[in-house]
Amino acid sequence: MSILLAQAAKLSNDVLLQGVIETVIKDSPILQTMPFVEINGNALTYNRETALAAATWYAPLGAWSSTTAPTFDQLTATLCVLGRNADLDNYIKQTRSNIQDIESVVLELAAKSLRQEFERAFIYGSTTAYLGITADANSIEGLIKLILTGTASSQVIAMAATGATLTLAKLDELIDAVLGGKPDLLLMSRRSRRKINALARAAGANLEVGTGKLGEFVQFYNGIPIGVNDYISNAHTLAGSVETAITGATNSTIYALQFGEGAVCGATNGGIQVEPLGALEAADANRFRVKWYCGLIDFCVQKRAALIGVQD
Repeated sequence: MSILLAQAAKLSNDVLLQGVIETVIKDSPILQTMPFVEINGNALTYNRETALAAATWYAPLGAWSSTTAPTFDQLTATLCVLGRNADLDNYIKQTRSNIQDIESVVLELAAKSLRQEFERAFIYGSTTAYLGITADANSIEGLIKLILTGTASSQVIAMAATGATLTLAKLDELIDAVLGGKPDLLLMSRRSRRKINALARAAGANLEVGTGKLGEFVQFYNGIPIGVNDYISNAHTLAGSVETAITGATNSTIYALQFGEGAVCGATNGGIQVEPLGALEAADANRFRVKWYCGLIDFCVQKRAALIGVQD
């Protein structure tokens, strides 16, 4: 069973851990929307649906022929270790704690750094070199690798061979590429969001406005929440309607994502943890370790898509 991180925070009796989890998901449309499934061990092997077998019409009492079997990819999502040490200086804690809770501040900063790195890796994480991304063998595989935007497919929609100005028609095409229901999130850069706002106003309408899971202001396009990821670059390069590099030009990417078991889903073992390590020998400080064993699961190729070559 998968669960949102916000719900995981409510289920914890540890007030300190609740605060860390709430800081991690704050300002992150991904972590507010994408559920995580708890797994045993350090990896999950799963079958990803790639194509269904076709059904056929038959005459009454007619002969039934053999049908092509559905096809699957067998994949393994390995949990990766994301974390940071947070050192609390005892002098500052003792002399400045009348102003604010120094321990909370230190842990909040550590939690923010986890959130920022997860959001970056969610897009550009890659265990092997890809489109100019430096390989990190310890990282999760991000959307750019899961969707393979450097290869033509039904889930990679290009504005043009080398990119073009965004249109609402192409945005609708992106949404239609996600099958089995509407996407749960449209994820993009701030520049792309500004462009969608401008296109909506030019068409004589404004984007829908609503409230997010934490009470924050959220815009909607066609009933789908718009999320901003500040790590999505506006400098991608395209050639032949596929991405060739994440630098060198003026293109961006918009992702349409369906979340949950059977779609794009997070994986974890133990959730976000705060581990007090105690006093440091070489400094007058106490150390906390904020860590998260997490991964990303791509259950079905038709549940996510990318619109590449998006220009202003």
